Amino acid sequence: MTGFEIGGASAADMKLIRDWADEEGWNPGDSDRFAFAVADPEGFLVGRLDGEPVACISAVRYGGGFGFIGFYIARPAVRGQGYGIRLWHAGMERLDGRLVGLDGVVDQQDNYRKSGFRPAWNNFRYEGTPRGEGIAGVEIVDAGTLPFGRLAAYDRRFFPASRDAFLSAWTGLPGRTALAAVRDGRIEGLGVIRPSSAAHRIGPLYAATPAVAAALLHRLARHAPDGLVSVDAPDANPAAAALFEDLGLAPAFETARMYTGPAPDLALAELFGVTSLELG
Repeated sequence: MTGFEIGGASAADMKLIRDWADEEGWNPGDSDRFAFAVADPEGFLVGRLDGEPVACISAVRYGGGFGFIGFYIARPAVRGQGYGIRLWHAGMERLDGRLVGLDGVVDQQDNYRKSGFRPAWNNFRYEGTPRGEGIAGVEIVDAGTLPFGRLAAYDRRFFPASRDAFLSAWTGLPGRTALAAVRDGRIEGLGVIRPSSAAHRIGPLYAATPAVAAALLHRLARHAPDGLVSVDAPDANPAAAALFEDLGLAPAFETARMYTGPAPDLALAELFGVTSLELG
């Protein structure tokens, strides 16, 4: 493999990685890379062949004990030549000693099992324009008006490590909308919508009840052209699929959440949409 080198991603590389993911049909958010970069600035790796980028992976560290793999892509022209697996090993080495998670596409899940990953649940991407109206008896507010510490504490119920820098950027970047559901001063839901190449992506979508999830979904969909949205729903919460099907959304894409060890204890009954297939 003479001429193949692995190094950290530049700002230009981050845009390139996003474009590659779009070509794979993953429909990443237009500005996701800006939040990704602050999550772990050294967590994005690019493989170059004779100086030309040909493969990428993200291996993002959270806190002292968790990591997440994403953006594992080798360009079609170099697949099957060993470049991707070298990048995979570099990413996993960066996360050595941590519990590692990923959201794996169907045709790669057997390979991930060989690397020690075990499935925890499946994510099904639901797409469409939600029908009806969402009425939940809660107040829907701009999440940016709430103390950030409260939002971060709420997010920790659904993610196994603190990710304050990422969450601040994810909810506050221009062009996206973050809404919270509040009842009697308590946060009972959080949803973020951002522009993407195709349907606007919603994630996360946390809610105490399906009714709260529906209310947030409808309010968020107002910020999408024709109300067309997509959300990655875990089948570990059966109420999520039932809700989205009732609202007229259809499954369009499937991944599996997998971990190298025991799955973290998360509030799955209130998880209606994961934040990001790339960073968890």
